[in-house]
Amino acid sequence: MTIKQVLVTGACGEIGQALVGELSKRGYKIVTADFMPLPDSIKNFSTEHVQGDLLYKIKTFYDYDFDIIFHLAASLSSKAEIATEEAHRINVEGTMQLLMMAAYRSEKYKKSVKFLFPSSIAAYGMGTIDAKNSAGAVKEEDWDNPQTMYGCNKLYCEKLGMYYGKFYGQKHLDENPPHFLDFRSIRFPGLISAFTMPSGGTSDYGPEMLHAAAQNKSYSCFVRPDSKIPFMAMPDAIKSLLMLMDAKKENLTRTVYNISAFAITAEEFRQRAIKAFPNADIKFEPNLRRQGIVDSWPQDVDDSRARKDWNWSPDYDVDRFFDDYFLPEIRKRYS
Repeated sequence: MTIKQVLVTGACGEIGQALVGELSKRGYKIVTADFMPLPDSIKNFSTEHVQGDLLYKIKTFYDYDFDIIFHLAASLSSKAEIATEEAHRINVEGTMQLLMMAAYRSEKYKKSVKFLFPSSIAAYGMGTIDAKNSAGAVKEEDWDNPQTMYGCNKLYCEKLGMYYGKFYGQKHLDENPPHFLDFRSIRFPGLISAFTMPSGGTSDYGPEMLHAAAQNKSYSCFVRPDSKIPFMAMPDAIKSLLMLMDAKKENLTRTVYNISAFAITAEEFRQRAIKAFPNADIKFEPNLRRQGIVDSWPQDVDDSRARKDWNWSPDYDVDRFFDDYFLPEIRKRYS
């Protein structure tokens, strides 16, 4: 069997490091890309690392024969609100250039290229707190009115992926050639890794307060106690990407899927921290800008289509996430 060649952009991020580790177990030839050097933990898994600004490196990838592309590189929500033009350049222009490269190679060499794109609940935009509280678990086509630059970028890139996968070159809708760009996307909830530090994302208030509590440091949470969004353990995020990658094309009824694991409030995170570390000093000092971002995201999402089309289900519910995954690792880290 021919060894598949895989490109992972944003390989130094939380998702990237975990994904590269899992892909290496499958024996893939992995090319990584990031503006940072690879950390030692995954350095030996990459056959080649392309370091630098991705937008200016994409032209070099036209000479590679990728079977699968995981495009993880992005400017995240909080940073994107401060540097909006830079976020658009990284999140949209970088994605479009990579899609163009993948579509070109797919067409020229008559070979399917799978393109996996992690989207986000930031693609949603709840109009008011009352709407958020009454909406329940939202479907993929509901409330697609993002209120952040990051959310706008993600939603637009979903549409770009659909275009390059279905309409680029204006193929007839009933045409099913053996070569095509196979774009697949997941809208992730807040992701939490036990093995990498929170990187300042808008959903990081939960793990941040637990890391602080484990170190006997005080923590000021930047959202209200009642703030509620869905979360997921990093192993489940990696599992979902690999499951969607492996899913048969004919079983997929859409290009963008919700997935979810558990939804809890910031106060529930605080209570878990206090239970695990009784001396925890956690206060709530909402930041208006970051609070507004969290308020615009749904309390939970409906992932029934992912469950039906490719048998998605998380391994970590809220109790197993804390008791079996997150708390044991941060206790070990700060012991």
